[in-house]
This record gives sequence, C-alpha cells and structure tokens, in this order.
Amino acid sequence: MKVKWLIATVLLVGCASTSDEAESTAKSIYVAPNGSDENSGTLKHPLKTVRQATKKATAGTTVYLRKGTYHEAMSVRYSGTKQQPITFRNYQDEQVVLSGEKIKDRDDVLPIIKIKDQQYVTVQGLTIEAVQTKRTDATPIGILVTGSGSHITLKNNTVRQIKTLAKEGNAHGIAAYGTGAIRHLTISGNRVEQNRLGFSEALVLNGNVKHFRVTKNVLRDNDNIGIDLIGYEGIARSKKDDYVREGIVSENRVYRTSSYGNPAYGKEYNAAGIYVDGGKDLTIEKNLVEASDIGIEVTSEHAGRYAEDVIVRQNDLRRNVYTGIAIGGYDAKRGGTKRVRIEQNQLIGNDTKGLEGGQLLVQHDVRDNKIIGNTFSGSLSVAHYFKTSSGNQFEKNTFKHTKRFMWRDASYKTEQSFLKAVRKGE
Repeated sequence: MKVKWLIATVLLVGCASTSDEAESTAKSIYVAPNGSDENSGTLKHPLKTVRQATKKATAGTTVYLRKGTYHEAMSVRYSGTKQQPITFRNYQDEQVVLSGEKIKDRDDVLPIIKIKDQQYVTVQGLTIEAVQTKRTDATPIGILVTGSGSHITLKNNTVRQIKTLAKEGNAHGIAAYGTGAIRHLTISGNRVEQNRLGFSEALVLNGNVKHFRVTKNVLRDNDNIGIDLIGYEGIARSKKDDYVREGIVSENRVYRTSSYGNPAYGKEYNAAGIYVDGGKDLTIEKNLVEASDIGIEVTSEHAGRYAEDVIVRQNDLRRNVYTGIAIGGYDAKRGGTKRVRIEQNQLIGNDTKGLEGGQLLVQHDVRDNKIIGNTFSGSLSVAHYFKTSSGNQFEKNTFKHTKRFMWRDASYKTEQSFLKAVRKGE
C-alpha cells in the first residue's frame, strides 16, 4: 500500500540604516515578493526569493517570509544548534504560500520543502500547496524530512492539494523517511488536507525514525491513510533499525479519510485515520478519528513481522465506515499484532455501511493483546473471522446496543458467551 523510494553568515554589511543593522546582527533575514536578492535581507530591504535566504540562513537565523505566494521549492542547506536553531516562518500572522505549481516534473521525488541531513531546524506558519504529477514513478510531497537528522520541528503549517494524477501513483503531504537515523522529530499543529495520495499517506514516518511526537494536527479530506508509522520497507540503510519506534501520536483530529474513489483503490474502503504498520513501542492516545474508513489500525503488512508493544488509549473513534479499531493482518499473507494494549477508548457507531467490521476488528495473527476498559457502542461490537489468535484478553469493557459478537468466525449473542469463547479459544 505504500511506496518505496528510496555558508555564508547573515549579512552584516550594506545595511540601509542603524535599525536594519540591528536586525541583521540579531540574525533575522526577511524575504518579500517585492524584494530583491541584491538587498541585505533586512525588514526594510528584504530578499526576493526563499532560495537566496536558504543560502544565508546559518545557525541562529530566523528567516521571516512576508505575505504573498512564492513559486519555488525550498531546500534547507544548513543545520542549527541547540543554542542557535534555524527557523523558517511567516512574519507575524501574514499569509505565506509556497506553491509547487512551477516545480519541474523531472525527478522521482518532488518536494516543495526538503530537509535532508539537518539538525535543529523549524518550519512554521507556512502554507505549502499545489505540486502534482501524472507520472507513476514520481512522488509529489509537501514537506520532506529525510536522511539523518535530529530536532526537526514542523509547526502550524498547512499542507494541501499535493496530488498524484497517476492511477497507480504516490504522494505525501508530510513525510519523514529515515534512511539514516532521524531523532527528536516534532510535527505539531499542522493542517494536512485535500491531498490526492494514490497508494501513499497524508502524514508518514518510515524507516529509522525514533523519539518523535505527532500532536494536535488536523488531517481532513485526504484520499488515503491519515497518519502512518511504518516499518520493514527497506527504507533505512540499517536493516535492524528499519522501523518507526518510541514515539507518541496524540490529540490529532482526523476526518473524512477514505480511499473510496481513489484511482489506486476504486470502490474500496481501506484508509485508516491512524495506521501503525510495523511500528513498535508507540503510544496512540487522545485522538479523534471520525467519518473515515478505519479509525485506528495496528498491524504489519509484512509476513512474519509485527506491530508490537503499542498503547492505544483514550481515543475517540466515531462513525467510521468499516471499523473503529483494527488489529492483525488483513489476510493470511500479512504480519500481525503482538502485545498491544487497547484501553479506555470510545468506539461509537462505527461500521456505518454494514461491512461487518464492527467496532473492533480482530484479524490475522493477533497475539497477547489486552482490550481493557473500552466502550463499544454498535450492533456488532467485536468482529473476528480468523482462527490465528492467542493469548488475548478482554476486561472491564462496556458494550452498548450490542446484538452480536464474532470470535474465530463464530457468532455470539451475549457478552458472557463471547467472553467464554475467548477464554476457551486462548
């Protein structure tokens, strides 16, 4: 379902005034559509292009973009430090757009913003939009973090209208691909919306990514997976580290995430709002996923591999088309789910089209998981059609408006008979 792919200092001379000199000394660079790249980069004498600003933005620099649309890509050239990070952001509350409409469609990866092998860099308050391709072998991306790096922050940006127009194409809104080690990545307060993704995802972490936070983002109206944490796709150079781990996904809101009508999927409802595909040691908490195909899914698509040691707690899963939470591989050729703790979640009115996914869907190769203290509200609460499960526990859950349960492809009408079947089968 997912794609594989894979010094100069700030000017202190040429200032027009004493105030301009003070601004330059403070390592602020300004860019405006009516500026000139021959200017000093001060508030009164701004640069014209983001590209020129990236050449001058060394450690300790904040690049302020003034109101307007910039038809150019941005590649971060230098790292900051803990004491002197580099920031690219909008000036005050001005609306700043980086548009990909004029990006030349000739490479296999087409990012509007690229951060490769950098540390202590923040991108904040920008709108990134409108890069697309008709090529199957090209991947448009709004913001790409790749290679090795640490302490990268993506904050309060809007990423929209990133599109693949190929029938079997791929696109991402925000992507972090850890070919080397990416550490301490923060993605917070962003809006990722109205993207056409093909086989790929709106917000994805893949490969050697560790110690991250994905928090308080809004993802809506995307035609495939919302947030995805992936392992075992051959992205990382180190095979033993080729999976996303030790991170938190919390307080995100995901609406209307559906693959139905996506040319890559046709009339299938396959897209999860939040998907763990081979990730480990993760916490998924306090998120809202509504009116999507699947609320939260935790498994691995690769046979013999697992999503392991994941906590899924205090999430709100409402009115999703197929199911609220899914664990286990979608067929017997996939991997599975081990030692996942599903607790204190609200699963309300999912399976809206009667696809028999229920509120909780238990699939192939599901082992030693605990489902504790959740509220299930719907006609079919638990749906389990495979017989490859063991060691799973249901404790202190509340079932409302429930008419039946499915376990190991057998139907039960009461909670007592269902729980007895679970214990007997384990």
